[in-house]
Amino acid sequence: MAKKRTSTIKRKTRETDITVKLNIDGSGKTKIDTGIGILDHLLELFAFHGLFDLEIKAKGDLKVDIHHTNEDVGITLGEAFKKALGKKEGIKRFGSASVPMEDVTASVVVDISGRGHLTSPLKGQGFAPDKKEGYEAEYAEHFFDALATHLGMNLNIKFDFVSSDLHTTLEPAFKALGLALEQAVSIDPRRKGVPSTKGVID
Repeated sequence: MAKKRTSTIKRKTRETDITVKLNIDGSGKTKIDTGIGILDHLLELFAFHGLFDLEIKAKGDLKVDIHHTNEDVGITLGEAFKKALGKKEGIKRFGSASVPMEDVTASVVVDISGRGHLTSPLKGQGFAPDKKEGYEAEYAEHFFDALATHLGMNLNIKFDFVSSDLHTTLEPAFKALGLALEQAVSIDPRRKGVPSTKGVID
């Protein structure tokens, strides 16, 4: 029987208290409460399309700013994936997906290389913040960067068109990330050992 690729990560700082439970080989079941409604929604889409079972419970200083909670959720989720993947033996390592929503098509390419890096055009696009919670494109970029850094993943996000509505731009990006990451973490039965000529992925 294959080893279960699951993890539980707890992160507590003066600003946030976060628990993430992850099953990489799940069916897309979620129970997410970060205190940031739009982030909950986007993470549910990510997990559903990636077929990850994901539970997140976060408490943060939201009355001060949503920045800390948003970024720390990305950190904790990245650590959960890294722990669940273990030595990364047999994984495909690379994944890519494109998802449309109205005029927007988001394309995501990932490489679980052990080296965290984000390329994203979100910053500086002049998006209006989400009306309900003030969620900004900069927050999404911080989330993606924290996730990529702590997972050890090269994450490249591109858009062929950027909507003036931030939600419409972010939704296909999170869906595409789920699909691309599901490919990258899937097991190739032909692969013996770690998918790197170095023999190790940190």
